[in-house]
Amino acid sequence: MAGLPYIVGNWKMNGTRAMLNEARAIDRAAARFPKVQVAVAPPSTLIYRTRDAVDIIGVGGQDCHAQESGAFTGDISAVMLKDAGADFTIVGHSERRTLHGESDADVKAKAEAALAAGLGVILCVGETEAERDAGQAEAVVGGQLEGSCPSVEGTPEKLSVAYEPVWAIGTGRVPSVEDVAAMHKSIREKLVAIFGEGGADVRILYGGSVKADNAAELLAIPEVGGALVGGASLTAESFLSIVGAAASLTQD
Repeated sequence: MAGLPYIVGNWKMNGTRAMLNEARAIDRAAARFPKVQVAVAPPSTLIYRTRDAVDIIGVGGQDCHAQESGAFTGDISAVMLKDAGADFTIVGHSERRTLHGESDADVKAKAEAALAAGLGVILCVGETEAERDAGQAEAVVGGQLEGSCPSVEGTPEKLSVAYEPVWAIGTGRVPSVEDVAAMHKSIREKLVAIFGEGGADVRILYGGSVKADNAAELLAIPEVGGALVGGASLTAESFLSIVGAAASLTQD
């Protein structure tokens, strides 16, 4: 498994300037956890201010357009994210795929634009409840990876994959340890098939109702290299409990 545990907070459409206090608190505490890589993805309106407010943690975007510029009202390009101070961006989140109709090809184009702009990429994949009940979960996620992974030289070094079962996001439901382990093993095999040996270096994060009371169990699963955290990342207290859980697993 590549690198340090990677704990990323996705603030989604939450946060005004008052949230900068949470970012500062997360940043100060991150110094106590040098064996964990910590980052937050605030709304685009806060990226510049968050970057200015913190010293240690990463700061990223939640999405980007595939084009560098143009007549795309309301969108933001990877170049703009980079200019605002972002280190990475999330692409392909299920809320984008479902609510905005984004295809695998759309997600791939966004990921490639982000890499071209010098950003790291967190690529989200995950099945619906119906797909899991039909026994298609691994096939669906494998197909998303085949269609969404960028075809850019050097991709594995800057790519993380976040497995987020759609039915677990924000619901409080979490798949079993066995189900998570099986899916992450399947994702690893697919990444190696796509990228060759480099696929072994891509971190695979788990996302979907990650909280303080389940973080240690989830992060201890083989091939789980971190977590993409939603609601529990909106306060420093709850987010740092997850960071602490990751740190406890790295102790010698």
